[in-house]
Amino acid sequence: MINIRRFVSMMLALAIALAMSSCGSSAKTETGVEDGVLTVAMECSYEPYNWLQNDSSNGAVPISNVPGAYANGYDVMIAKKICEENGWELEIIQSDWDSLVPGVQSGIFDCVIAGQSMTSERSKEVDFAGPYFYATIVCMTTEGSAFASAKGIGDLAGGKCTAQMGTIWYDVCLPQITGAVIQTATETTPAMLMALETGTVDFVCTDTPTAQAAVIAYPDMVILDFTGTDGDFSFTEEERAENVNIGVSVKKGNTVLKDDIDAVLEKMDANDFNELMAYAISIQPLSED
Repeated sequence: MINIRRFVSMMLALAIALAMSSCGSSAKTETGVEDGVLTVAMECSYEPYNWLQNDSSNGAVPISNVPGAYANGYDVMIAKKICEENGWELEIIQSDWDSLVPGVQSGIFDCVIAGQSMTSERSKEVDFAGPYFYATIVCMTTEGSAFASAKGIGDLAGGKCTAQMGTIWYDVCLPQITGAVIQTATETTPAMLMALETGTVDFVCTDTPTAQAAVIAYPDMVILDFTGTDGDFSFTEEERAENVNIGVSVKKGNTVLKDDIDAVLEKMDANDFNELMAYAISIQPLSED
């Protein structure tokens, strides 16, 4: 599976480069989904938002660029709702995290539904529909760890830590922990969790749904939630809003598609999102590839 994903990533990167250096005659239209097929990109390795499985159980959708594989998870469920209400077909494409934004910018994908925070930095590169989930930021350690009883980020000093690359968790949260020994960022969420499980690091930083999913797959892990306490991560109100809002990214200026997606998401509230996320967590795979 790893070799297949690397091959697919290489081919996808080449396709993006070609699209961005040419007139892009085969790229998706900038105004909505005229071909009736919504092409959605995600990692397919970020439980409970999205994952890869070998069959169509629990409503999984085929991954168009990984033959014989299927995608499922919260992001897939949201994508299906958007397509059902707009009368579109759904196409899922697996893409590495750092290829998601370039892919939607160049028109390789119509949109990205992949657990992306609606940050101001990303908003300079893409437009966001949504949000389609509200999450809080937490840390995770293991039972028996010296950090398992931490009451705030100040209690995590001296610990080795990491988070997924290109995320607010790694770029903004971990640097706020005085004395933390920050290790190289991991390429994926599963790699981050494995680093914690194997003792390579003492704790990691992630969002609540990811942590809730992780403790099912790894029962020895412990969630450290400092939300609402003096020991929480520090953000301005604007930064906090960005960090807890998860959105659907579309190409800059594609207001028709953005509005079509928003029209669906605006019919849902936080309770709807939480119920759907709870279901995704309940059916997630219990082991990593």
